[in-house]
Amino acid sequence: MKASVFIATILDGFIARENGALDWLPPNGGEPHGYTEFMATVDALVIGRKTFETVLTFDDWPYGNKPVIVLSSRPTDLVAPANAVCEMMAGSPPEVVARLAERGMKHLYIDGGVTIQRFLEAGLIQRVIITRIPVLLGSGIPLFGSLSRDIRLEHVATRSYSSGLVQSEYVIAA
Repeated sequence: MKASVFIATILDGFIARENGALDWLPPNGGEPHGYTEFMATVDALVIGRKTFETVLTFDDWPYGNKPVIVLSSRPTDLVAPANAVCEMMAGSPPEVVARLAERGMKHLYIDGGVTIQRFLEAGLIQRVIITRIPVLLGSGIPLFGSLSRDIRLEHVATRSYSSGLVQSEYVIAA
């Protein structure tokens, strides 16, 4: 199983405001920066409940008919949009990966701050693509939290875009 992260941060490393708002993102994602091509490579998304709640506030469902696995340790009454393919799941990152591998999934897109942190801590992410948006907020929800050990990354590529977006790709070092 391969698991990847494709996420935007602002220059000071936050992925959302403290209240979860993403109003600093460029309209419609800004210029094309590989998201569509990345999405074509994944079998499913694994996101946390809070991220799912945020996505539900978007005008349009951003994932098409791609399966979305929403992680939550408690029952929730959240309802997905009519055209969305969603299911709730509980379990540790290794348990979630094992269940999805049994279904034949080979590449997962991991999204949401806490979810990314847990999958990184469990050693289950192989690739990280971070697009930095030229905005400073000064506070917010960080992409990375505390870890029990160092996680070394190897730089693959960095691309810059005319809008000011800067995207770096890494693989987790063995």
